Amino acid sequence: MNVLFVFYVPSGGMDTLNRLRCKALKKYGIHASCLYFHWGAGVQNNDGVPMYITNNDDEIRWILAAGQYDVIVVTTDHMSFPRFRQLGYTGKLVLEIQGYGSKENARKQLTEAMPYVNSYANALLNPCTPHIAALFQELYSHIPQFHFPNCFDSEAFTYRPGAKPEQPIIAWLGRMEDNKNWREFLLIGHQLAYYIPNLEMWMFEDPNLSDPCEREQYEHMVDNLGLRQRLTLRSNVANVQMQYFYSLIGDSGGFMCSTSKVEGGPLSVLEAISCRCPVLATNSDGVALCIRHNETGKNYMLGNIAQAVQEALDLILNTTQRENIRHNALRMLQTEFNPHVYCVSFIQMLNQI
Repeated sequence: MNVLFVFYVPSGGMDTLNRLRCKALKKYGIHASCLYFHWGAGVQNNDGVPMYITNNDDEIRWILAAGQYDVIVVTTDHMSFPRFRQLGYTGKLVLEIQGYGSKENARKQLTEAMPYVNSYANALLNPCTPHIAALFQELYSHIPQFHFPNCFDSEAFTYRPGAKPEQPIIAWLGRMEDNKNWREFLLIGHQLAYYIPNLEMWMFEDPNLSDPCEREQYEHMVDNLGLRQRLTLRSNVANVQMQYFYSLIGDSGGFMCSTSKVEGGPLSVLEAISCRCPVLATNSDGVALCIRHNETGKNYMLGNIAQAVQEALDLILNTTQRENIRHNALRMLQTEFNPHVYCVSFIQMLNQI
């Protein structure tokens, strides 16, 4: 069976997820490829997965004809459904939602998608994100729906030992836009530094996807908070290299900070866990599936900087609890986000549609 995964650009979590599941499904006789409509920095991460980057109708028509795809899984871009039909595709179409940002935007987008989804979609897919699942049921109860966690290869992307940093490091990964909530990370780091003067802050981003206005505000805020000397910003780090950074952060006694206002199934959190880097995260519904307070990570209420700093201090200073969290999180990752479990669920979906 042949499957095509479609998204706008190869970048961030979607680039990672598509590569992971293409390789995992291959072991089960599912031949999967990826189509992106525009170039993205994730092209540097390609490790043999068939990938096409084009927005040209003639080229896409050729890809569809050559691939003989039984199913196309489109992430977010419901408006591409009629385009694929016009280009001659007659197989099954699945709309996957990994996240829309805010819950308000998710409702808006899925409501606007109704004519396309009702006319073309054979199924809906999401990684167990509660607010997306609720919208699916409310708006599309008549369409088959599938909910299972994203997969992660904890053997390929894993802890890499290195020289232990002399100072604790806290890290953030995302796009410079409002929902990723970079402001909150800067505020947490600013206040945490009062208690841990040698604290370092690392931020990882894809500048190609940032909002120019947000970037300007970021530069002002960094200067206003006096963070320039302790802050390092890294752009478009190759995915394979991130396991070394996460491992360093974990060994430093620090953590990854996920400050998003709303998240679906963020791969960056799973990557950190796999490298024994603990996570402090907002109580966003998608993240809460893997970050369970004081068990597999630390949660705090969105906007409550004082609480975030208190939990951060506990994560850094309470070494016994920290080690328990690292151990529990890794065990959870290997069990609940296992590629085998994902492939079984994905194949069941294919068989049902």
